Amino acid sequence: MPFSILAFATFRVANMLDFNSHDLSEHLSALVDTAMEREAAMLPPRAYLGASSLGDDCARRLQFQYFDTPKDIGRHFPGRVLRVFARGHRVEDWMADWLRLAGFDLRARNDQGEQHGFAAAQGRVRGHADGVIVAGPDSFRYPMLWENKAVGAKTFRELRKKRLAASRPVYATQVALYQAYLGLYEHPALFTAICTDDMSIYAERVTFDRGMAQRASDRAVEILRACDAAELLPRISTTPTHHTCRFCPWQDRCWSLPH
Repeated sequence: MPFSILAFATFRVANMLDFNSHDLSEHLSALVDTAMEREAAMLPPRAYLGASSLGDDCARRLQFQYFDTPKDIGRHFPGRVLRVFARGHRVEDWMADWLRLAGFDLRARNDQGEQHGFAAAQGRVRGHADGVIVAGPDSFRYPMLWENKAVGAKTFRELRKKRLAASRPVYATQVALYQAYLGLYEHPALFTAICTDDMSIYAERVTFDRGMAQRASDRAVEILRACDAAELLPRISTTPTHHTCRFCPWQDRCWSLPH
């Protein structure tokens, strides 16, 4: 019996993939998320205190991070968040290209081809800067550290209103440590932030804060000493509902301990 045109059309509609369906979006997102989460799980642990986190307000969380303590069930970064991190790296590359286009001689790597960075305390405290600007427009002084962040609209507004140190002390601490350990404290650093909502640019000259850098360095020593002595540092709060605790990947583990 010949295959009728009507039967063919019915077969075709029934077996076509709907590339605009919500189900397909969820399916594809799940495939990507699974692959990214699997890749993230294979990355080697970071067995040091990073300059990017030493401004964190909870020393105990930094201990968990230093020891690569397993996160609570369900507290690993999901694929969507990993994509946000990946976007941040891309935005950093774009900003570097735009600065070079504007006439800045930006070096993302040193003469040995390595990312600008430092290691202290036998390598147990480290940091890697986004770049060093060695020349450019006359309105700036060189060499100067460059640090960039990709941020949402809320953080962008807070940066414009309060500036870096008041609105994002973790970032400010990171900049101060880089300036100190890389010897780039003579001239203000250039901190830039890109609003990922509309790609607006925030820029700020950050004068070296010697006190902030020293406090962060002393704190790193205190945390390392406590880790070596198997001493658990105090929690930041007396309640697990504190906003810092609620978003901590070790909340359950931390609050299950006796003190």
